[in-house]
Amino acid sequence: MAHNPAAGPADETLPTGDVGRFPTGDVGRSPTGDAGRSPTGDAGRDRLLAAAVAAFGEKGFHATTTRDIARAANLSPAAVYVHHPSKEDLLYLISIAGHLELRAALEVAVAAADDPAGQLAALVRAFVTEHAARRDVARVVNDELDALSPEHRGEVDEHRRAMEKLVRDIIAAGVQRGDFVVADAHLTARAVLSLGMDVAHWFRSPGRWSVATVAQEYAELALRMVGAVR
Repeated sequence: MAHNPAAGPADETLPTGDVGRFPTGDVGRSPTGDAGRSPTGDAGRDRLLAAAVAAFGEKGFHATTTRDIARAANLSPAAVYVHHPSKEDLLYLISIAGHLELRAALEVAVAAADDPAGQLAALVRAFVTEHAARRDVARVVNDELDALSPEHRGEVDEHRRAMEKLVRDIIAAGVQRGDFVVADAHLTARAVLSLGMDVAHWFRSPGRWSVATVAQEYAELALRMVGAVR
């Protein structure tokens, strides 16, 4: 039986690391603690980042106030500024942590595969898994890019360009080997990534499909998009 490059591990497990060390699961739930008290160090930072993810996800960056974030973190509004100079600083930290985590996951996935088809399938599985398992963070990171300052946007865009280049290079290598058939590797890379990013908008857990099922199906779709030779 021919090897199917899209096939992942039989019992694929989700990544265990929290993006940027702040909780990314049930971020809509207010962290516990004494209202008005300002937790110190990483605990305070993580509470505020989790609260910001919840608030930005619910109302959008521009409609969210520091009071909204403080309320979600069960803190006084003044406590926000103990840890962060601005609301935009919170968005930047969420964005850069999310991109660093995702980029690392993609690079690990690609390094474990031997050929372009296997690399593309592994990358798509990792990309979709991150967007489904951390959908709250992913939606904020992708939808609020224009709210970042020019300096912070530039830093985040460097990681986005690097990830797109990774996909583009895999596709180009597949075309060169005769494994893929595409007219434009750049456009195809954008299409593959756009499909994966949209998962964060519709995926629900529990729901009709598991994270692993969606990730596997999207890997198969990506291989069909590039005309992968089986």
